[in-house]
Formats: sequence, C-alpha cells, structure tokens
Amino acid sequence: MRKSRKIKIGHLDMGGGAPVRIQSMLNVCAGDIEGNVQQAVALEQAGCELIRTAVPNKEAVALIPALKKAVSVPIVADIHYDYRLALDTYDAGVDKVRINHGTIG
Repeated sequence: MRKSRKIKIGHLDMGGGAPVRIQSMLNVCAGDIEGNVQQAVALEQAGCELIRTAVPNKEAVALIPALKKAVSVPIVADIHYDYRLALDTYDAGVDKVRINHGTIG
C-alpha cells in the first residue's frame, strides 16, 4: 500500500489509512443551479461522500452556497483557466479546491 498523508475535506478524512471515499462529479451545466442541487441531493441519498463540481466562470460560483445549503457532504470545486475562481469559491464556502494545473498558466 502506498503511504500517504491524511487530510481533511470538510468533515471527511482522506488518505493516511482513512477509508476509500465514494465521490462523484456533477454533470449538469454549472449555470443550472436547481438541476445541480437536485443531482447533488440524489448523489448524497445514494451514498456519495464527496461531490465535485466544475466552476467554469464567475457566474458558476453561485452554485457553491446553493450546494452547501442542500447537502451535508463536502463540495470540491474544479477550477480551470482562471485562478481567481478558486479564490471566489473559497470565499463562497467550498470545502476543497481542485486546480487543473495543466490549464492554469
């Protein structure tokens, strides 16, 4: 087994011997807040422990507080192209930011 360091994402421990976590990514257009919330609720009810969502633009940041209000699982924001979106999602209450290093110069 590969040795790793334990980190916290919201209330979840990951790595360092913590259990493998069930996660999924929302696949509804980021601008459709109600559709994303419905999908996130369904994922949580199905046993998902961590939910990722793409945040492609400034308008999509509004999705973070809506998701945090609707579900109790940690939310991870996937950021591409604009590092400022990472800061905005952090301010909006996201539990973790995942930056695609290949698309941010």
